Amino acid sequence: MPNKYFIWLSFISLNLFAQQKSTDTIPKSQVLKEVTISNFHINDSLLNAPASIGILSEKELQANNHTDISVALNRIPGVYMQSANMTTNRISIRGIGARTPYGTNKIRAFYGNIPLTSGNSETTIEDIDLENISQVEIIKGPLSSIYGAGLGGAILISPKNNLHQNTASISTVHGSFGLVKNTLTYGLNTNSSSLNISYHNLKTDGWRENSSYNREGITFAGELFRKEKSKFSYFFNHTYLKAFIPSSINKEMFDNNPQAGAPTWVDSKGFKQYKSVLGGLSYEFEINKNFRNATSIFINYKDNNEPRPFDVLRQYNFAYGARTAFTGNFNIGTIKSNFNFGAEYFRDDYTGKTFENLYEENNNLGSLQGNQLTQNYQKRNFYNAFAQMRFAFSNQLELQTGLNVNKTEFELDTTFPTEDVFAETYSYDAIWSPQVSLLYKPSSLKTIYISASRGFSLPSVEETLTANGTINSNIKPESGYNFELGGKFYFLNRKLYTEFSMYSMQINDLLVAQRIGDDQYVGINAGETLHQGIEFSADYTIKMNDFLTINPFVSASIGNYEFKEFIDNDNDFSGNELTGIPSNKANAGITFNTKIGFYLSADYQFVDEIPLNDSNSVYSESYEIINLKTGYNFELFKGFTSKIAFGVNNIGNEKYASMVLVNATAFGNATPRYYYPGLPVNYYGNVSFEYTF
Repeated sequence: MPNKYFIWLSFISLNLFAQQKSTDTIPKSQVLKEVTISNFHINDSLLNAPASIGILSEKELQANNHTDISVALNRIPGVYMQSANMTTNRISIRGIGARTPYGTNKIRAFYGNIPLTSGNSETTIEDIDLENISQVEIIKGPLSSIYGAGLGGAILISPKNNLHQNTASISTVHGSFGLVKNTLTYGLNTNSSSLNISYHNLKTDGWRENSSYNREGITFAGELFRKEKSKFSYFFNHTYLKAFIPSSINKEMFDNNPQAGAPTWVDSKGFKQYKSVLGGLSYEFEINKNFRNATSIFINYKDNNEPRPFDVLRQYNFAYGARTAFTGNFNIGTIKSNFNFGAEYFRDDYTGKTFENLYEENNNLGSLQGNQLTQNYQKRNFYNAFAQMRFAFSNQLELQTGLNVNKTEFELDTTFPTEDVFAETYSYDAIWSPQVSLLYKPSSLKTIYISASRGFSLPSVEETLTANGTINSNIKPESGYNFELGGKFYFLNRKLYTEFSMYSMQINDLLVAQRIGDDQYVGINAGETLHQGIEFSADYTIKMNDFLTINPFVSASIGNYEFKEFIDNDNDFSGNELTGIPSNKANAGITFNTKIGFYLSADYQFVDEIPLNDSNSVYSESYEIINLKTGYNFELFKGFTSKIAFGVNNIGNEKYASMVLVNATAFGNATPRYYYPGLPVNYYGNVSFEYTF
């Protein structure tokens, strides 16, 4: 259990602060601003959205060391991001996606209008530099009709774009284990256009064997032909990454030598190396005062090379597509109505090749590519149509409805080895995902909502194949219904914001990654899972005097995730806890801000124990982490500002698993490798300068 005194102190403090008498007039700087959300929603306010949406501001995203988004994402109740050496990450929302062996799926993600989720159903958001993000929204559960009705939800990343000023900045971060990050940005704005350029390079030696990391990227974004009623936006991002992989280790190594890497990965010097390109063009225009359109085209390309102990994997992904959405409003008598409808087409071409890895014959020099083993080509076509309607019957009562329709087709060609050449095509039946929500506002600053929705998740490439590499036509997409009750409330003249939600979701046709070899899997539909939980968060602004302002926050999620019906290889796991996800998670923190620019912040995270296998015979241990940061923001002269900060993460040097490998299997005399050790105590400092002209 977490430190009960710390958690109780957080709640008691918030309660005492909430009981303070408020004044009639409060300066705007001392109240919580109403949070706006993406302009593709029907509502532009978090308070008026009948869904549980976690919001992270630019300040919250950069509250740690400017390199790791997991610290910020884990502040949101119901969201859990596991991270292993920045190369292997898994994001789960309300338990959805917790059993994915490596990476994130069952969640759709967008950077602006550009999908970050590939046709392989995998989502990677770690390549986006934190200093290029202005806001992150996480829609929890299948309420995002506009974004594909994913079972887990959607992650919407808003690009940072200094549209109204000319700026130049430089920043550097240095930390433990050889951490270095340097960033250069330049922004130019005119009456009709803008240009933002950003370059970053992130390196670390890593604290485990075979864990060095090097990433660099450059981003161009801006607008052209900007007018009062229209604008043309562009975006381009190129990323290069080479990251060595220590992989997971067994319990004995985790307890006694956590900095060690898995022996086969160390011997082969296994790594992941890729180049990726994201690009998009978007045109938004107002047709009339009640009707507007946004249309975009995009590309997403990745060339990946991954030498692993058992083979060398080469992957090429090229995706392109287009999306158009119409938004507007009209009145039906006294009923005010808003609408949003559109369509999306997405094409993904995937080529995968494997080769022998002859590292054992390479004189301890690491991986060496040998003869080709396999080659296959898969292309997927996605068709999405979506619509949402909002009916405001009064200032207090609203009804929202939505519908997403998805049609997916794919082809598979195996071209190597020649004796196994074949070609297959397959498609899923159209998937209809409706949602309906009722919102009641007892006052302008309080909202209660209830919703029901259906979502789905498509299988990945590996999950669609049989053990011999052919398409498994028996695989079905996962689907589920979600029921939710929630509320959002401002108190004390908007100094205190609280939010809660209660949900229940049942997932049918559960996709299970069944292991057939060393890090090799096939998919099966094996049953049903039940996801139930309660989430709570509170943020408070307290003006102590003219000099000091205090901002505490607390968030918590209590979940019940279990296999309702699950039979795998004649093993009945029905009633067991869902693998790979903690039932309970809590975060709390406090920031002291001074008028002269000095600040001090502390944040705390508790993560409950995690079932590591479907039989629930092995669990990871719960853990608690405390991070501290202090800094000084100041203006050297007009237009020239600087920020200096120093921080300590995991100040208690807690030993914990920052990521786990679910259902790890032992081969030979080895024991299962469940654990990715998290960073021990580590330090960092950063300095930045910005000039606005």
